[in-house]
Amino acid sequence: MSREPVHLKRSDWASHEHLWKGALEGKDIGTDVTVLFYSTEETGKGPVWHVHPYDEVFIIRTGRALFTIGDKKIEAAAGQILLGPANAPHKFANLGPGMLETIDIHVSDRRIQTDLADPELQAGG
Repeated sequence: MSREPVHLKRSDWASHEHLWKGALEGKDIGTDVTVLFYSTEETGKGPVWHVHPYDEVFIIRTGRALFTIGDKKIEAAAGQILLGPANAPHKFANLGPGMLETIDIHVSDRRIQTDLADPELQAGG
């Protein structure tokens, strides 16, 4: 049995009228991939230190970011792709100047995230 194609409108996933912000959980369209769209112009801003029980692929659409994945720090720019392995704590922050946009692909039919205490903040970093 074949599945029917799914065609979503921006209003089906976007949480902002103009920015690439929002999410699409795979369970809502019958697939095992969840996609998050992240966007910020604020330098230094990004997701908190957290972990997922599945792999996550980060596509940098616009701008530059400093990723911390486990104990590795990686500067990435538009057009680059990174992998955050399952169970590896991670975060990223806009290096600026200007907009950072990422497309974050969660290899899961839903977003499962555990926020963690950031060791850099605890150490005063």
